[in-house]
Amino acid sequence: MSDIVTIESLAVSAAEFAKLLQVSGRHLWALNAQALVPHPIRFGRSVRWSLNEVREWIRAGVPPRGEW
Repeated sequence: MSDIVTIESLAVSAAEFAKLLQVSGRHLWALNAQALVPHPIRFGRSVRWSLNEVREWIRAGVPPRGEW
C-alpha cells in the first residue's frame, strides 16, 4: 500500500483562478476591481481565492460580489 495522500488546494492564486475562468490574469484583476468575483484572501503579500468559494460562486451563476 502507498502512503501518498493527494491534497487539493484550499486556495488558488490569481493565475490559477484566471485559468479556471478561462480569462487572462489582467482580465481577472479587472473583474476583481469591478467587484464581479468573490473577495480574495490575503496572506501577507500573497493573494488567493478560496477554491470552495470559487466553485460555489460558479454553481450559483457567477453573481456580482454584492449579491454573493
